Amino acid sequence: MIIEAVRGRSAQAAVGARTGWGATQRGVTLFEVLIVVAILAMVAGGVAVFALPRFKEAQVKTATSGARSIRQAVMQWQLSSGDDSCPTMSQLVQDKFLDTGSDNQDPWGQTYEIRCTGDDVVVSSPGPDKQQGSGDDITVPSSGRSEE
Repeated sequence: MIIEAVRGRSAQAAVGARTGWGATQRGVTLFEVLIVVAILAMVAGGVAVFALPRFKEAQVKTATSGARSIRQAVMQWQLSSGDDSCPTMSQLVQDKFLDTGSDNQDPWGQTYEIRCTGDDVVVSSPGPDKQQGSGDDITVPSSGRSEE
């Protein structure tokens, strides 16, 4: 009888070792999983709150920088051609004043508008709302004076 009891224990231990469920192991409760998910959601929410405004600021800075480079290209095109007219974006790329690999659209997917008035060049973007003439438009130069 003692031998059978020892055999029974060793058989149970063998089954437990084979399935991976011993007396010292336990599973994860649903409550523990929910706590981890809640912590991850709070971290993701915090990142979104702080990162989204920075992303929007970066888009505005990128659009302003793009408008400045296009304005410089237009001014160089006018000096080299001796023409005061306004070139198109494709003309600037064709005449190699703008790189073919450069993005000729603002960060919101809209094309820059080039206006030549007298001896000044104004490049503008509709801005985040994609509506020309609204308050969030990006215009270079921002004031009426020309910037070098």
